Amino acid sequence: MTISPQSTLRQHLNYEPQELQFGTSGRRGQVIHLTQLEVFINAVAELEFLLSLPKADGGIVKGDTFFYARDLRPSSSAYVPEQQGRGELAQTIEQAIIYAGLKPVNLGQIPTPALTCYALSQGKGSIMVTGSHIPFDRNGYKTNTSKGELLKQHEQSINEQVKQVRQRFYQQAFADSLFSENGNFKSGSTPLSQEHTAAAEIYRQRYLHFFGSTALSGLRLLAYQHSAVGRDMLVEILSDLGADVVPVGRSETFVPIDTENMDAQQLAVIQQLVDQAVTTHGKFDAIVSTDGDSDRPLILGIDPQTAQVRFFGGDLVGMLTAELLGADAVVVPISSNDGIDRGSLKDIVEPKTRIGSPFVITGMEQALARGKQAVCGWEANGGFLTGSDIHWQGRVLTALPTRDAVLPILAVLYLAKRDAVTLADLFARLPKRYSRAGLIKQFPRMLGLEIVKRLSPTNELIKTVIYSHVITNEHEASRPLLLERGGVRRSSQGFTFLNAANLEMSGTSEDSSELDAIKQQLAQVFSDTAGFGDITRINYTDGVRIYFDNGDVAHIRPSGNADELRCYAVAASQQRADDIAAMAVAEPNGLLRQLASLG
Repeated sequence: MTISPQSTLRQHLNYEPQELQFGTSGRRGQVIHLTQLEVFINAVAELEFLLSLPKADGGIVKGDTFFYARDLRPSSSAYVPEQQGRGELAQTIEQAIIYAGLKPVNLGQIPTPALTCYALSQGKGSIMVTGSHIPFDRNGYKTNTSKGELLKQHEQSINEQVKQVRQRFYQQAFADSLFSENGNFKSGSTPLSQEHTAAAEIYRQRYLHFFGSTALSGLRLLAYQHSAVGRDMLVEILSDLGADVVPVGRSETFVPIDTENMDAQQLAVIQQLVDQAVTTHGKFDAIVSTDGDSDRPLILGIDPQTAQVRFFGGDLVGMLTAELLGADAVVVPISSNDGIDRGSLKDIVEPKTRIGSPFVITGMEQALARGKQAVCGWEANGGFLTGSDIHWQGRVLTALPTRDAVLPILAVLYLAKRDAVTLADLFARLPKRYSRAGLIKQFPRMLGLEIVKRLSPTNELIKTVIYSHVITNEHEASRPLLLERGGVRRSSQGFTFLNAANLEMSGTSEDSSELDAIKQQLAQVFSDTAGFGDITRINYTDGVRIYFDNGDVAHIRPSGNADELRCYAVAASQQRADDIAAMAVAEPNGLLRQLASLG
């Protein structure tokens, strides 16, 4: 079949387009599907959406300056032959900005929070080209309004705009289109515009001014650089504050560091770097790093006697940071360590949110609307957000309502130095609740969503079910209340249902029957032989979070950005949390695989 030169771009495409979707935060996809056409369509739609918003709601106007930056992934600024020649995403974003009638300013290769901090200070919008922590064969970008991140309530309107823009470009005559048959620009590879360095310097000065030049003096630190975009800036900031810093592990090959899922292999690599550095340079107090776009911290203590490293989860890091900053309201997602509900912050914890920075930001905005003055939030990955200006020791840290890695790193190190304790001793002050996350990679996201749907109530208003045993007579009261497993007697079951506001709601007998069946199904996998107790409640804020009467917590949720299924574990000991996470993701027949097979 011959295609006329006047036929449409869509008719000329020699591949089947894969539409880019919103993830937990921003848009992500496999590089082989990230054609410049697809990225351009989505970016133009988002920019047109921002142009439609009032300035008070984060809108921008034609002719505005619009900032962008990128991480160190190959596809962020170059074509990658191994990925079917896809890439140059930053160049695509720059062209989309121009097409939308805005003035692009290239801020270079800097951390996501450095870009956002600078753009917000100028009252302008911004886009970060990054795949964050996910493997290098994926990438994406994240758009910010002139007031902060895109929020979940924006996504439906943006997706409608994407449909219109897609139709506009697909129906364009191929001869007039900017794009070739393979979805790349007809013009081929192009250089980026000149880089501006102001944002990087302002971000560095932000922390020097707040903490002071002697805040970390006396500390000896290793900075694990790998392929993090903020690897040099982190060394500079730590040194600015007086620390003796040795950079290690620099890599020109992209290394996907997921601070929420530090597996044994990654920890072994870090341990080897520490061992080598100690042999050469002597003792160190800690090794710190970030993920790929440097918005999530990685903090490990180093035992002064054995030089063994110890990883500290981001939700624990957030607790210490909030305590230091004197927060009067804190917002965390449902996946966070429940130690926050037992320690010094327990009375200022806002309702737990769904997972993802947009939900945390919305929670912070709600706290501010109620008159709170020092508002912050964080995720289990450690990314720390400040929803208000923070006043501390006569200094002010301006609000930065996006994930940041540097603030929590500095806060934890400052506390350890101030109190002359090791990081292990510092974290030991927190409630004795320990967490670990594990994941199965290459687990189809749709299958993960199906598992969650099967284990969730049909009535979507039910966000928590609390299981309670009902004692029917005096004779029954004298017996132990046992869950029925393998023919063991179980007492009759009572149910309490809570809605999204944690308020009790009525439920039907069908709801009770359905949730009793869900409990029995879960008990087949999370069994007493695996060390679990009776299931006392299940929370459905985001995924399936299961609470047991022995204090264990297991939380199942598919990734919002990739084909991965996660399990967040919380327990009374680190070993038990580690064991739960390991059992969950074990192959070929771990707990998550068992749940899948039950379907």
